[in-house]
Amino acid sequence: MKDSSRRAFLGAGAFAGAAWISCQAPEAESPGADSGPSALGAPVRRYGERSPYETSARGVRDSQTPEAASSRTPLDKTYGIITPSALHFERHHAGVPEIDPATHSLTIHGLVDRPLVFSLDDLRRLPSVSRVHFVECSGNSGGEWSPAGAPTVQLSHGLASCSEWTGVPLRILLEEAGIKPEAKWILAEGADACLMQRSATLEKALEDGLVAYGQNGEALRPEQGYPIRLILPGWEGNTNVKWLRRIKLTEGPQYVKDETSKYTELMEDGTAWIFTFEMDAKSVITSPSGGHSIDGAGFHEISGLAWSGRGKITSVEVSTDGGETWTEATLQNPVYSRAFTRFRFPWRWNGKECVLQSRCQDETGYMQPSREALIAERGRVSAYHCNRIKTWKVGIDGSVSNVEA
Repeated sequence: MKDSSRRAFLGAGAFAGAAWISCQAPEAESPGADSGPSALGAPVRRYGERSPYETSARGVRDSQTPEAASSRTPLDKTYGIITPSALHFERHHAGVPEIDPATHSLTIHGLVDRPLVFSLDDLRRLPSVSRVHFVECSGNSGGEWSPAGAPTVQLSHGLASCSEWTGVPLRILLEEAGIKPEAKWILAEGADACLMQRSATLEKALEDGLVAYGQNGEALRPEQGYPIRLILPGWEGNTNVKWLRRIKLTEGPQYVKDETSKYTELMEDGTAWIFTFEMDAKSVITSPSGGHSIDGAGFHEISGLAWSGRGKITSVEVSTDGGETWTEATLQNPVYSRAFTRFRFPWRWNGKECVLQSRCQDETGYMQPSREALIAERGRVSAYHCNRIKTWKVGIDGSVSNVEA
């Protein structure tokens, strides 16, 4: 059952007030004039660095072929909705190529009137936009098909990140080349060693496809596709082809190796789903989450992230009793389409064992499912697109761990 907005607001204020009072020192004293630093600080740097006390890092999965591996974003160590570029997850099939932007180009060809080749300078001269969007590997949360699940949010949900992407709308490039009437799909190809390829619909490319050269205010990082990559907002990560070198317009999908040997979903009846592009609505509590420890009973803020490949998140509900009751959380504004949305929920822990969950709904009306509901629809043999509700248990000692509710 949902609390009213007014009750939630008043409750949050009361909680926050109590928390503020509990944090005050009874007899705080102003520091003396001679208590400041006794030595000069570090000089000005050419490129900023984070404090040595901040040690959050991507988790890298061990692999016999590290060039075809992944790293995961520490979602519980991030604030707001933007993932720092250095913490954005990675997934590669043939390592990170070193590309000279002065010699790299993007070719538009196939079912077009005028095949075109764009240099990076050409792209930067064209009208640009900046948009906030998440990118999520379709295998993110793949371990959550199992009842056990992953012990931390980095391991369970860390193959998703959110950035501000800057570049040229793909529509501009395709219309400049002249789209032939029979063109209905595109094939995007990267310049890595495996020439990563993915088919996508022309409709999506024209709707909001972006050829990005900027990420979070600077050039793309090499592991994120420098000098240019494709962004298809809300679609599974591998369609957002990195190190983009060509786009071919075609009549239909090409069924290339990167969308047949992988990224198809096996069903229990032996059939397989292919081209399941959109990432379903998903949320997860990041604080407190697995591996954390709550320091005593009293006020704590539950916080997390929600996102959907179909548009905006419209609501997030939080349960502190394993799904018996649900209360609406507050969404941090602004809420962007196909982007991370931060949610917050004021909570007074009574010191007893409890179970935390979140579930979200997007603007299409789709509600994030339980594991049981997801299995009823998709079976038990898929490895992709797992968006079930994640559950954390808080022990009486304050320790937080993964648990299947």
